[in-house]
Amino acid sequence: MTDVTLRRTQLATPASDEKMMHSAADSDADEVFLDLEDSVAPNAKPDARAPLIKAAREEDWSDKVLSFRMNGIDTQWWYDDLITVVGEAGEFIDDIIVPKVKSASDIHTVENLLEQIEVNNDLEVGGIGLEPQIEDGEGIHNVHDIAHASDRLSSIIFGPGDYSAAMGTPGLDIGQFPEYPGHYWHHALSECNSAAKSAGLPCLDGPYADIEDPEGFRESANNANMIGCDGKWAIHPSQIEIGNEVFAPDPEVAERAKRIVDAYAEAMEEGKGAVSVDGQMVDEATNKMAQDIVETAEAAGIL
Repeated sequence: MTDVTLRRTQLATPASDEKMMHSAADSDADEVFLDLEDSVAPNAKPDARAPLIKAAREEDWSDKVLSFRMNGIDTQWWYDDLITVVGEAGEFIDDIIVPKVKSASDIHTVENLLEQIEVNNDLEVGGIGLEPQIEDGEGIHNVHDIAHASDRLSSIIFGPGDYSAAMGTPGLDIGQFPEYPGHYWHHALSECNSAAKSAGLPCLDGPYADIEDPEGFRESANNANMIGCDGKWAIHPSQIEIGNEVFAPDPEVAERAKRIVDAYAEAMEEGKGAVSVDGQMVDEATNKMAQDIVETAEAAGIL
């Protein structure tokens, strides 16, 4: 059995909406995050913690990663977000998404408080992961340091909405630049993926805002997948099936990868450095790629 944690789709769910959180628990998303940040109005943020805690404690999240997105450390809410949610529901929380991370010191700030909360509530120290969200130029500049900032990190997330605002890009539709000649986020997303993979972490692409454009979402997911990203946000349940499909290996590719892994293992036992599979030469680099595909395919139930 593989120990890969799938994060093909990360379903965004407002923590202020109990009905949506209940539906999210029953969804096919690999990860659900209950949001205290952008999807909750400023005057509703403190009151949104209670339904989040209730949902974390009472819904069945056993088949997915459960996380919540705190407010940024430059706001008045983040401290109580951590104290209250982790203090009352920490045993049910897998990860915390930290928005607008600009430097490794932002992660250290969150980690220091989180450790004290864990100690004071008899929780496993280090048991809750952190997922930094990269959303501006400073964050992109420092993303490699951020990715190595803590052993708690479980993914790197690219946030195109706030990144667009920070960079001064034209348009108002998050994740959509149809007239741009190429993949608009290629550089930023590649930087995030490179940093994530250097630390052995998955990289997740952010949202595609037009929920009535499934083919646009598919194209955006395909672009991220081709760069090497491991998953993408879904801001509506209708995007989950597409995301799960795009970020899972094609069954035929998975079967070929399994043949490569098996053949290469046999070749190693015979003292050979390479082997031919389906008429193609396979060496250690090819074997590593095949192993990654096999592990993901097994976790996704394809193999």
